[in-house]
Order: sequence, then C-alpha cells, then structure tokens
Amino acid sequence: MSQQDYYELLNVDRNASAADIKSAYRKLAMKYHPDRNPGDEEAEHKFKEVSQAYEVLKDDQKRAAYDQYGHAAFENGGGGHPGGGFSGFSDIFDEMFSDIMGGGRRQRQTSFRGADLKYNLEVSLEEAYKGLDKIIHVPTKIACKSCKGSGSAGDQSAITCDTCHGHGKVRTQQGFFTIERTCPKCHGGGQVVKDPCKKCHGQGVIQGEKNLNVNIPSGVEDGMRIRLSGEGEAGLRGHESGDLYLFITIKEHEFFHRERENLYCRVPVPMAIAVLGGTIEV
Repeated sequence: MSQQDYYELLNVDRNASAADIKSAYRKLAMKYHPDRNPGDEEAEHKFKEVSQAYEVLKDDQKRAAYDQYGHAAFENGGGGHPGGGFSGFSDIFDEMFSDIMGGGRRQRQTSFRGADLKYNLEVSLEEAYKGLDKIIHVPTKIACKSCKGSGSAGDQSAITCDTCHGHGKVRTQQGFFTIERTCPKCHGGGQVVKDPCKKCHGQGVIQGEKNLNVNIPSGVEDGMRIRLSGEGEAGLRGHESGDLYLFITIKEHEFFHRERENLYCRVPVPMAIAVLGGTIEV
C-alpha cells in the first residue's frame, strides 16, 4: 500500500474536523468504488488507499499517533497497520451509510421503550404561589396484568429472533447499496414470543389509565416543564417505561398580573389621596 500522506489522500487539512474527514472520504469512496469502476484496477487500488487513510484518521487515538509518528506508528507492532485489518468494501460502506440507513449493526433497536408523554396541567395563581399535591388521570399504555408485562401466556420468556439474530434489523445487498429494514418478524425488538398472551397479543401492554399523585412546588411559572421519570407509557414486554412531562399553565387572574416573581395590579384611588397622598388597602 502507498505511503502517501493520509491527509493528502483525502484532500483535507491536518486540522480538519472529523465531519470534514468523513465528508471527504464519502466523496472519494463514491468516486473510486469498484462497483462504479468495474475492471479498473487503478480505481480499486485508490479506493483501498483512501479507505486505509480514513480508518486511521476517523479514530482519535490512531490519528494522534499518526500525527506524531506518521506511518511508522503502525509498523513493527506499533498498534497494527490499519491496512492489515481491512475487511473489504462491504464493511466500509456499511459504516459510510450507517447514519443514513439507521445506524448499522452497532445500533440496537430501542423501539420497545415506552413513549414519553405530555400532560397539560392548569393551576391557579394562588396554587402556583402555595404549591399543591394533585391527582391526575393519564390515559396511556400500562403493563398487562394477565402476563405481568412479559407478553407470554406461559412461563417461557421472549427468545432471540431467528430472522435477524437479535439485531432487530435485516440487510439486503442491492448492487451498489446496502438496504437496512426493520425485521418483519420481531418488528425491531430482536426478540419474539412463542406463546403470546391472548389479552395483550404478546405486546405486554394494554390501553389503560394511570392515576398519579403529583407534587407541584411553590413558585412554578407559566410554561414550566416538570419531568416524572418512568411515569410515561409502559415499555413493550417489560422494557423501560417512558417519562411523563407536565407542562404548567397558570390561569389568568382577575386582579393580579404576574411577571416572573413579581405581581402587578391596577388600583383606582380617590382624587384626594392621589393629590395629598395616603394609604389604601390591596
């Protein structure tokens, strides 16, 4: 493999950011990829060179070693030459398109976590001043009591999906592109239930309602958001629940107007007090 400077290979400055390096690599990889240059050995060689350069410069530790020692940093056991671990065009393009196609094999599907919920709560100015405890009723998905949230009618828990092998996604190669889709069997969860619960159909959750006693601290302001961890939608088959966010709205008061911690009001006064001064009761 060529000993040409890696920064020169990617046409970037030595101070280039990680995003600039990735962008430069994408353009060159698209240009020299063998699928776009069938039978062109020079293009294939160039593709391997820019891939080798990117393998080093994308890694902070390898890049720091290269900046200090150059190619010698990866010779004679010095961390392993990046070209030695080159695993082919497919892996390079898996990584290059990972952010477009859903994160690649490294990113696990998190769709089984319960959804976060929003609840609008209106309080009076007096309640905002004093604080209060209030019971709220939140329509949401709750754990199925029949299967205790497992989704299984029997004692057997969910098993690894044999279609995606637990990844939650399946990939197909279509010429130049690698297409990644949610697994049709486990719907992205990586697991399947052999004997699903009849009440929740294997989901582990059903539609219901949560009754929560929430504490609103004194001094809350209009538009303030309060997060209640784990009080959102129940996760599928025992997975983590989402969060509940209370959005506070202060009712308009008939007499006082509030601006942050200050209260304002308009009070009519008799002419004599306005002229001579005096005391009024508010």
